[in-house]
Parts: sequence; structure tokens; C-alpha cells
Amino acid sequence: MDNESHMYDGIGTGPIFLLIFIAAFYLYVYWRIFEKAGKPGWAAIIPIYNTLVMLEIVGKPWWWILLFLIPGVNFVFAIWMVNLLSISFGKGIGFTLGLLFLSPIFYPILAFSNAEYKGPAGAPSVLEM
Repeated sequence: MDNESHMYDGIGTGPIFLLIFIAAFYLYVYWRIFEKAGKPGWAAIIPIYNTLVMLEIVGKPWWWILLFLIPGVNFVFAIWMVNLLSISFGKGIGFTLGLLFLSPIFYPILAFSNAEYKGPAGAPSVLEM
């Protein structure tokens, strides 16, 4: 019997199911955030398109997605987009820091709390005027 054959067994199914659960939870959280902002929830599951929809939510042009392809620049604009998302829901810089550093806690808070979409970057929506 070869004692080292177990070395190639893999990680097992537990971590895989955990990763699937986490991914599904985040998709649901983004789905709720999109719906709160008046966008279709299903857009959260389509890569690249979900970023375009998020740019609409925060009030930035579509070509910002090209800036996410530039190393270094993408980091700055991603933080800026998270800040604008926070402002769009009437939250401040503290909530932005929470979204950046404690995202597993703050994104669900944004999705499931009574936070209301105020318009792109906090501007009053057309319906409120």
C-alpha cells in the first residue's frame, strides 16, 4: 500500500460547497442592490454588464469600464466607484470604508437594510422632483 497516495486527493467537497455558497450569496446581495437602484436584478449575474449597470447606478459614463483595464488606475477608480455607490444610497465616508474593508458585512447591510437609493451619487431622482 502506498502511503503517499492521499497526497493527490484534492481539497474535498466541503470548501467547494462553501465557495459556491459565498458566490451565490454575493450574487443575491448585488441583485438586491441593483433592484433597490431601479435596475434589473438579473444584471448582477452577467460579467462586464454588471459593471456597466453599476456605473449607471453611480452616475458615471460607460467608458469608465476601460479605465478598469489600466493597472494602478483601476484601483483608484474602483475605490471611487465604491464611494459613489455609498453616496448614492445616502451613506457617508465611514460606510465607504466599511464597504472597502469589511465588505462581507457592509454590502449585505446595504442590500437588506432600509437604505434608499437617492440617485446617482446622491442626486435627487427624477421621481422626487
